[in-house]
Amino acid sequence: MRLSIFNSFSSLKLLSIATTRIAFTIVMLKRFRQLKQGLRKMVISNQWSSYKEDDVGKATFVKETLLDDVWWDKVDYILAFTRPIYDVLRKTITEASCLHLVYEMWDSMIEELRKAIYRNEKKVENIIVMNSEDSNRVSPHHDLELTRERMKCFKRYFVDVEVRRQVNLEFASFSDGREGFDNIDSLSDMGKMDAKSWWLVHGAHAPILQKIALKLLGQPCSSPCCKRNWSTYSFIHSMKRNKMAPHRAEDLVFVHRNHRLLSMNSPQYHQEETKL
Repeated sequence: MRLSIFNSFSSLKLLSIATTRIAFTIVMLKRFRQLKQGLRKMVISNQWSSYKEDDVGKATFVKETLLDDVWWDKVDYILAFTRPIYDVLRKTITEASCLHLVYEMWDSMIEELRKAIYRNEKKVENIIVMNSEDSNRVSPHHDLELTRERMKCFKRYFVDVEVRRQVNLEFASFSDGREGFDNIDSLSDMGKMDAKSWWLVHGAHAPILQKIALKLLGQPCSSPCCKRNWSTYSFIHSMKRNKMAPHRAEDLVFVHRNHRLLSMNSPQYHQEETKL
């Protein structure tokens, strides 16, 4: 009965989202905010008055809550506060390489959070700092912990001593801004280009280091893209297909996933019914 009453006042429908979906609570709250006018019309209608006789206490609580402007202001504040966080999460769960964009997105997110807090509370809290304005940050070659971890990584990655020495020389040239890294374009682009593009344009002076940087910056920065393979596998190897051999299922997952990746590069993927 409640659903039929609601459908008569709103063309939009409530969502039913699995708890495993990213930020499912925020998605539900956004849809709930879109349904505000329809929900308010519903609780002041004659149909609601006849329904509330089944459970007067619960119906009264729902009506008072939906008609409370202060409660809706809290909903708006939650959505304004979580929107920049949700946007960053949405941008980083794709198969595309976006690790080189995380710092820039983080800075923008922090700024949006501060604006949302100030508009609601008229003050700015000391939010997590992880940007270039942090006065405690030092250059990588001056940071003891980074230096220790970098040397440990190089020893694992480059077993040959001569190759490792060459990599250290390339890193020294990069850190000190010399031997190809000292030209005007390289220095000016460092603060304007994203890290991946910068290494593609100016990293030829340190070929081994450039190769490492592009491998690192070219990888996804979250795991959901890997989990999609598991969803595809469960779709292919279902209860009706449980007699399928493992190698057959793996081949079908490989074909299905790669076909999906190829289709994402086509113009049709961003149009009509498949538009994201």
